[in-house]
Amino acid sequence: MPDSLHRCAWCGTDPLYVAYHDEEWGVPEYDARALWEKLVLDGFQAGLAWITILRKREGMRDAFHGFDPEIIARYGEADIERLLADARIIRSRAKINSAIKGARIWLEMRDSGEDFSAWLWSFVDGAPIQNEWPDSDGRPVATPASEAMARALKKRGFTFCGPVIVYAFMQAVGMVNDHDVECFRHCQVRAMAAS
Repeated sequence: MPDSLHRCAWCGTDPLYVAYHDEEWGVPEYDARALWEKLVLDGFQAGLAWITILRKREGMRDAFHGFDPEIIARYGEADIERLLADARIIRSRAKINSAIKGARIWLEMRDSGEDFSAWLWSFVDGAPIQNEWPDSDGRPVATPASEAMARALKKRGFTFCGPVIVYAFMQAVGMVNDHDVECFRHCQVRAMAAS
């Protein structure tokens, strides 16, 4: 049954999309592994709609061993072939290879004492940017911060991380609060960021 809450227009009425909007999108995430998983999923989205990823997310989590970088970094050709045959995921060799390479980079950063979360959050000075968009049409698709983060990720060797993908990632993990000002989540997410 529909409710009377005002939401960002982009989530439409699909229950999966609405739940994602209401419970996840824009909530500040600081866990390094969870941030890496989201970055990988955003990379898998390239050229597709986010709802496609949401529909496949649980299957992808299962197929990719819970997005555990320790396990994924050891994937070889047999794992790639297993994934390419798995209809639960986006079956792109380039995107699978990107996830494996990203896991290895994530581990290199961790093993050298660098915190992936702190490094990513440094692009927004450690705190969410609070935007005041009147509606979904007012949001940019990339910003100077997403361009800087994309350049830095690519410099480290990450792939499928252009400025548009990175801005979508930043929105999703709460580095920017891009809920419309009229959306019921705008103030809630702002309060989460302040606590």
